Amino acid sequence: MALLLFVSIICLHSLLVVKGHSSSSPLAPALYVFGDSFSDSGNNNFFQTRARENYKPYGIDFPDGATGRFTNGKTFVDFIAAPTICASIFGSFNRREIQYYNRTELRIWISWHSESGTTTVGDNLSLDERIDYFKDTKRIYLRRVYKNPVQITKYLSESIFVIFIGSNDYINNYLQPDNYNSSQIYTPEQFADLLLYRLTLRMYKGRNNTLYQLGARKLVVFNIFRVGCIPAVVDTASPRPTTPCVEDVNNLVLLYNTKLPKVITNLERILLGSTFIHGDAYNMSRNSSEVGFTAAQTPFCEVDGNAGSCVRDSVNVPCEDRTQFIFWDSFDPTKVVNNAMAKDCFSGSSSCVPINIQQLAKKR
Repeated sequence: MALLLFVSIICLHSLLVVKGHSSSSPLAPALYVFGDSFSDSGNNNFFQTRARENYKPYGIDFPDGATGRFTNGKTFVDFIAAPTICASIFGSFNRREIQYYNRTELRIWISWHSESGTTTVGDNLSLDERIDYFKDTKRIYLRRVYKNPVQITKYLSESIFVIFIGSNDYINNYLQPDNYNSSQIYTPEQFADLLLYRLTLRMYKGRNNTLYQLGARKLVVFNIFRVGCIPAVVDTASPRPTTPCVEDVNNLVLLYNTKLPKVITNLERILLGSTFIHGDAYNMSRNSSEVGFTAAQTPFCEVDGNAGSCVRDSVNVPCEDRTQFIFWDSFDPTKVVNNAMAKDCFSGSSSCVPINIQQLAKKR
């Protein structure tokens, strides 16, 4: 059975999120994304999985409609990648043959996502598999375009790599004791340490096809957002919390988040020529009283109580203002939240440190 490479190709005339701003040349040659539903542009459409949102009302504010994005419009990465979407195209891949669209234009967004993580909802891509696909992208595709390894090295060193993972290890694994025994095997701190150790392995040691060894030099690594605030967690908590969020769950995530900055600092020290940004998804996803939304833990769409996804072809009340909602379904943020988070990380100074993505792209 052929392996699949899901490639989203988007015109990158500029890596900009500032409204109305344009640039004649891109800030970076490509954006490589290893993420979850925050950045999924429809890869799960090609998997045998229940985590597949390629139907209305998903995408009602996206130019191409329901593409498989887990929100009503653009994702977090869509807003970072380009001001306008040119295409969302998927190619198939096996070890003998590779097909790409728009071959001569390397200003692209190539993304590997798997929304479900290690769960019972169906097939998914592990991080190891995603890195394997990136390895084949370099080995096959880039060698067709560039004449020598030096050019490939330069191209990759100027590209930006975004890693947005970890939440599903909690949502769909550690917090599911009926399906998984991870919470019995590991204490909360041990589990956080395990995730950080595995992240380190994929960066530079343990295998020959780590991201650093494959050429990644500019990396944006996000911590985990406030899992205890998502409707799927709040609505199933017993007893239901008197606060907007289940703080015991947020405290689990904080065990990982508080240690991540030191891990990133050590990686940058060890990996010569690398630059790391720490993305603070936890504080970007603060509750409604802090960011001004009127609807906090309430999904905008009508959701399936079991799956937490929008009910297919459900109709929303016309007078409801989507811009006042943090969550689109029981798990994922709305377009307006994605936009605010992306804008701050791209050109702000609080969500992504010690420099923002715009500064990272310009660094030589």
